[in-house]
Amino acid sequence: MNILSSLIRFENLQELKRLCHWGPVIALTVIAICSTMAILDSILWYWPLDTTGGSINFIILINWTVLILYNYFNAMFVGPGYIPLGWKPESSKDCLCLQYCRVCQGFKAPRSHHCRKCNRCVMKMDHHCPWINNCCGHQNHAYFTSFLILAPLGCIHAAVIFIMTMYTQLYDRISFGWSSVKIDIGAVKRDQRPIIPFGVSAFAMSLFALGLALGTTIAVGMLFFIQMKVILRNRTSIEVWIEEKAKDRIQYYQIGEEFIFPYDLGSKWENFKQVFTWSGIPEGDGIEWPVQEKCDQYTLTIEQMKQKADKRIRSVQYRVIEDYSGACCPLNKGVKTFFTTPCTEEPRIKLRKGEVIFATRGLKRWMYGDKALDDEQVKAGVRVRGWFPRRCVEKCLYDTVNNLPVNEEKKDR
Repeated sequence: MNILSSLIRFENLQELKRLCHWGPVIALTVIAICSTMAILDSILWYWPLDTTGGSINFIILINWTVLILYNYFNAMFVGPGYIPLGWKPESSKDCLCLQYCRVCQGFKAPRSHHCRKCNRCVMKMDHHCPWINNCCGHQNHAYFTSFLILAPLGCIHAAVIFIMTMYTQLYDRISFGWSSVKIDIGAVKRDQRPIIPFGVSAFAMSLFALGLALGTTIAVGMLFFIQMKVILRNRTSIEVWIEEKAKDRIQYYQIGEEFIFPYDLGSKWENFKQVFTWSGIPEGDGIEWPVQEKCDQYTLTIEQMKQKADKRIRSVQYRVIEDYSGACCPLNKGVKTFFTTPCTEEPRIKLRKGEVIFATRGLKRWMYGDKALDDEQVKAGVRVRGWFPRRCVEKCLYDTVNNLPVNEEKKDR
């Protein structure tokens, strides 16, 4: 029992460490500033609690804060759900249709993906969100999406409070040249001499909070529409990308194959219910999923395996000719390289002269690829991949893995 309780305390401590990250720190700071300033502006200067409307407004503001924090912390601490370590399907034949994760020492269940940040295979992974410092997946997708709609709604309410507070307090003091314009606020009973005067500092804080509220409304609101778009199609952000690559692969090789996305149930409402339920617990166990009649549980995983095989074929081999420290914005690799660093949380990899890199994609001055490793590292599940400056490598004349010239048309294979 002592060992079990120690493990539980350790896991709880690990979860609390999720708060020690720039994403949650910024998110919670924005929530605290907007909520606090909205409440202060409302009860001190715009809509005091001694009025019926002021009391209702105060209750609504508190409810917004509670609901936003409830869904935010659930999205963070409930987590997406992880595939058990060492998991494998009941039938050994099904293993042929699944990818194997060397890090988790088990097979990846359908719709799951390995997250480099969480270092686990995540059920129905949508993406790793830095704002909650956790993945968005099967178990917390509803909480995360609810947070995305509640935050803009709360910010809109707060923004109205900020605007009306600044207007009502400054209207009689400053002439803006449009004094003929009147706003009917007769229904709001205000004390003409508030306990705390609305000074410069209060105006500056209200204006700052207004900027945060409007910025949050736009940014988080856009994320909400993106999430709802994929939810109503019963997809994840990763699966949308896989579906697009499937079409590109079929078109590239000009084969008569047809890819049907298996998890779209044909109705937006049915797709919606796969994530949002009255109980708060999403449908399914995170392993098996309802699919269309023409598909099976492994339709998508087989397509992923085809894409990865094609990716290995299309990769181009490069040799490192210049060391690179792995810095996000390297100063010693040129001004243009410094200012065109990829805007992504994907890692950068250290390079040493003479190493071999298999590049899979790239920009004008940056490339992304996997570092060639020895057999022991491959067996141990080690994988080193990320971005690096293009100027640090040169294309090999021959692909030492496939023993073919790198400029030969690989699509003929």
